[in-house]
Amino acid sequence: MRRYESLRRKIFGGDNVVNLSDVRYLPRWIILVIDIIILVISLFLSSYIIEKISQKEFIYHDDKSTVFAAIVLTNVVFMYIFKTYAGIIRHSTFIDLFKLLVSCFCTMFVIGTINIIYFWITGGKFILTPYLILYFIVSFMGLFLFRLYVKEFFHIVREYRRSTLKKRILVLGIDEQSIAIARAILDNPSLPYHVVGFLTQRTDSKRASLLGKPIYAKEKIEKNTKEELVIDGVIIVKEMMSKDEMNSWVNLFLEKDLSVFKAPSVQKLRDSDLGGSIRNLQIEDLLNRKPIKIESEEVTSRYFNKNILVTGGAGSIGSEIVRQVAQFNPSLIVVLDQAETPLYDIELEMKEKFPHIRFKFVLSDVSNKHRVEPLFQAYNFSMVYHAAAYKHVPLVEENPHEGILVNVLGSKIIATLSSKYKVNRFVMVSTDKAVNPTNVMGASKRAAELFVQSLQNVEGNTTKFITTRFGNVLGSNGSVIPHFKKQIEAGGPVTITHPEIVRYFMTIPEACELVLQAGTMGKGGEIFVFDMGEPVKILDLANRMIKLSGFEPNIDIKIIYTGLRPGEKLYEELLSDDAKTLPTHNEKIMISKDPTMEFLEIDSLVNMITRASLKKDKVEVVRILKIIVPEFRSNNSVYEVLDK
Repeated sequence: MRRYESLRRKIFGGDNVVNLSDVRYLPRWIILVIDIIILVISLFLSSYIIEKISQKEFIYHDDKSTVFAAIVLTNVVFMYIFKTYAGIIRHSTFIDLFKLLVSCFCTMFVIGTINIIYFWITGGKFILTPYLILYFIVSFMGLFLFRLYVKEFFHIVREYRRSTLKKRILVLGIDEQSIAIARAILDNPSLPYHVVGFLTQRTDSKRASLLGKPIYAKEKIEKNTKEELVIDGVIIVKEMMSKDEMNSWVNLFLEKDLSVFKAPSVQKLRDSDLGGSIRNLQIEDLLNRKPIKIESEEVTSRYFNKNILVTGGAGSIGSEIVRQVAQFNPSLIVVLDQAETPLYDIELEMKEKFPHIRFKFVLSDVSNKHRVEPLFQAYNFSMVYHAAAYKHVPLVEENPHEGILVNVLGSKIIATLSSKYKVNRFVMVSTDKAVNPTNVMGASKRAAELFVQSLQNVEGNTTKFITTRFGNVLGSNGSVIPHFKKQIEAGGPVTITHPEIVRYFMTIPEACELVLQAGTMGKGGEIFVFDMGEPVKILDLANRMIKLSGFEPNIDIKIIYTGLRPGEKLYEELLSDDAKTLPTHNEKIMISKDPTMEFLEIDSLVNMITRASLKKDKVEVVRILKIIVPEFRSNNSVYEVLDK
């Protein structure tokens, strides 16, 4: 009786709301009593039908009650034998239905046999045979419908309860992909979503329905509020839309304060992990562009069975280069980085994902020549990807000597060793901040570019020196997007340095695919510039991220302006004022024809700035850097005095 205690408390304890799903199941004896009542009703219903059809008595025996009692008793005996009342009705299965059928058939067979024996003994029947057949049909249908109605009733109650707790959503689109996603959600009751309809831009589907759900036109969303529509959000399949289409829809949804969820394509859909695959749309999904397909055959020949070195291999860009290069089955990948924990993380990941590839993980600073040169001596590298660098503008602005030692001296050491040990190709990862730099970090990368380019024409050099230059990458360490996410999760405020600040964005995999592609097409001495798409206003980015998180900008989450940081500028550039671009066979990659320096000149200047860095003379470091990079003009920095 303990299982009814909570129900009793609800009834007599003042809580008049009884949740039917709290009732686990009825006792077996109650089910049996209900079944007997159904049998008695079936007896009378069958007799009524027979009398109306045949216009004569269906029972020859004088005592109808005795015959009825015998039939019901026989039926109950077989119900007991087959335990038709023992199952939980709301969970009835085909086996339960089969038990009912067998018990009713056995009852008809036994009563029919007794009827025949009675005929042999007395010469007459006590009941019509058609009546037995009709009773068999009516009683079975009655018992079956009782269970069906109870099962359906609890299903409706359960679905109603779930739908009140679930997010009411529309599925964007009426194509096969959208229908497949909707069907998968409807077939999986454990998901926290309740599909209430479909949404389309078409206007000829207003009276149509899919999967029993209505189809709404875009104008219905435009003309009604969230409350009038009685929906919480929309699920989209990102792969089915262009970037412009998705932005248009998302702008509408955010304007209507609707949550936006992203579902996988049908090709990626697996029922087992559908719940984990549906997630809130992220800002990266809106900024991301179509994936770039690199020319794998040409790239494969550069890496297959070759030894590859990746400096900064534990960083955002470096680690993705390692992942992509590993797919081409090189003989060895040496991953070098000075960050211990990230290096250990990438080691665990690579050994799990690529157990057949040989890796060597080296904890070292690129400016330590005595640690790095033995690697060149031992492994005969075919390609070197130089991604090691200090990149945080404010930190390098505050510590210019450290920035020079890694970004300039480190690049010099790796590049000269590549030339000395006849590495086929050296690819340096640079940044758009190297163009008309306004901070030490950008200027140090430009100085590194100049040194690397100068090595191309040194007598005896056989290495092809290639530089790649691109802007911000989504999700990289220290990127603005993860920073905003943390601020939003903490309840705000979201901090922006300036309301007009603009940046280019590219995904990490896209950037690294282009780096690999540029590394194969370079003839030596080029600076490859990537198509970064349209620039993004950081204020717009923050507003959309806040809305995608379900909040209202400047109401739920405040946006405050902190002022430009030292060395920061409003607009990043990919080309210098004097640069011209040349196209390549890849429309996403261009060649920037920037001014160059002779090796002896840049080498002398690099030696000077290295000595100043070792002395930790910040002002002298920046002064020499401005000589190396004459277009370097400090902005919002203590070093502005050097420009006067």
